[in-house]
Formats: sequence, structure tokens, C-alpha cells
Amino acid sequence: MLDRRTLLLGATALPLAAPALAQGTDWPNRPVRVLIPWPPGGSTDVLARIVADQLSQKLGQPFVLENRPGASGNIGMEAIAKSAPDGYTQGPATIANLSIAQFLYAKLPFNPETDFSVISMHWELPNVVVAPAQFTPPNTLREFIDWAKAQPKGVSYGSPGVGTTAHLSGSGFCDRLKIDGQHVPFRGAAQIIPAMLSGDLTFAIDNLASYIPVIQEGRMKAYAVTSPERWVTLPNIPTMAEAGVPDFVITSWCAWVGPAGLPRPIVDKVNAAMKEIAADPAVQQRFLQTGAKCVWSTPEDAVAHAAKQRPMLAQMVKVSGARME
Repeated sequence: MLDRRTLLLGATALPLAAPALAQGTDWPNRPVRVLIPWPPGGSTDVLARIVADQLSQKLGQPFVLENRPGASGNIGMEAIAKSAPDGYTQGPATIANLSIAQFLYAKLPFNPETDFSVISMHWELPNVVVAPAQFTPPNTLREFIDWAKAQPKGVSYGSPGVGTTAHLSGSGFCDRLKIDGQHVPFRGAAQIIPAMLSGDLTFAIDNLASYIPVIQEGRMKAYAVTSPERWVTLPNIPTMAEAGVPDFVITSWCAWVGPAGLPRPIVDKVNAAMKEIAADPAVQQRFLQTGAKCVWSTPEDAVAHAAKQRPMLAQMVKVSGARME
């Protein structure tokens, strides 16, 4: 979870009047290209589009979106890293891009620690332990753990791909609790959910955003969220600690970045605009409807947060046995 002392979540934590945008540059004086490392239509894509639209309004130039999917986001991230450091190429970078990829891939076309100018945190959301109501009798996480251990053929858990926080969460959960769990990778929640609802997959510990509708409909049981506090729109779902599994905190997050060497006046100007965006109740509500919190941080705190999580994530990758070429 992002450090409360260095990260402000939502309008209640932000000053009523954001500081004036940084001076000293006429940037932007032409459209800004926003490279999104994922296909269109997913929650991460939708959230990036909301921010890009807001940046266009606040900075007076179009922020033109271009989807560059492929290789788990590495294609788009490489394009950002290798762009000119003039402020006219930016984009979102997730925990997978900045804090997991270097431990997962044998070789990357960019260095997550040195090839980007990190501008601000962008959003955050927890994972949620979910199982299909029709096929899963337990009603609490502790009951689910005991039930899963008792399955003679073990259980299966899904994720949107090898090395994602869903994969690492599922692997770490099964390893820690001595559950015989088999990882089944999918292309995304759009495939995981039907597999669970049909009884072909036991459970998932996946990004909450994709599961809110089926949880609210009662088709999925939600046992716990992986954030340190309960999620604002689903207050009846306990945290992992409250459900009996302490020290199991992992959230997905995203930062807004440009290539390394971005001039500080440009970084400051975008950061100040993003602070205003995070303070807007209407934007906060749009993010919550998508399943995430709109967040803001200083560039330094965003860099520190990514660095602080790397040792934990490196260990989770090791436990999972994941490796990508």
C-alpha cells in the first residue's frame, strides 16, 4: 500500500487549492502523445484515458492516446523509454512494468530503474480473493483455506498471465498456506470469470476492478481484499489480515511516466496538474466506478514506492518459479 505520509489519496487529503503550475517552460505548445502499453477497453486503458482527457483540459493541448500492446506491456514501455525527453511522449506504467519485470524477464529492452522519469502515482487498487458461489461452499477465507486443503486433487487459480500480481498473489497464498494449487494463466479477467462460473477453475486473487459486478450480483464470493484497509465501495469484505492471513498486502498501482531526462519544469507542470485531477471529486468517482482509487504523489515518492516494493516482489517471483524470455 502506498505510504500515507508520502501519498495523498483523494480530495479529503489534498489542499483545497492546488499550487500554480510550474513556470519556466512554454511546454506544451503542441499535442502530447500518450502511449498505453495495453489493448484498448481494459480498466487500465480506461483509467489512462480519463487522466489524458483531464491533462488535455488543464494543460491546453491534446493528449493523444496510442495503444502499444504486446509482451506484457514491454513494447509500449520500450517506446516510451526510447522517445525524446521533450515531454511530448508520456504514458502509464504499472507495478508490473516498474517493479516486477526485471525479476521476471531474462532480458528487458529497458531498465525500469533508470530509463524513465516518474512523474506521479496515477491509481491504486487491491486484489481480491474470489471463488464461484455455485461451486464453493465456504463462506469465509479461513473456511476456504481448510476446504481447499481438503480437495483430493488440489485446486486451481487463475491469473491474467505469468508474473502478474494475480499470479504472484495466488502462488504466494498457496505456498504460504500449504495449499496444493495449480496456476492457470489466461489473457485476462474476461476469460477467468467464465472459467470460474463454469466450474473449470477454483479461485483467483485478481485485480478487484474486474470482479465488482459479479461480486455484487452474488455469483462470486469475495473472501478478502489484499489492501491494508477495506475497499471503499465494498466495505463488507474483510482485509486479508482481518480474515486470518496477516502480512499479505499487495496492491496493483500505476504511475505516469516519461523517458529519462525529462526536464524538471515539465515534470513539475504535469505533476501539479495531476494533483488537481486527484483532488476532483468527479474524477475520483469515475475511478471508483472503474474499480480503482485516483492517487497522486511527488515524483520522488513515486520512485521510492516502486523501489521499496522490489525486494518483496522479487521474492514472490522466486516463489512462483515464473520466468519469461
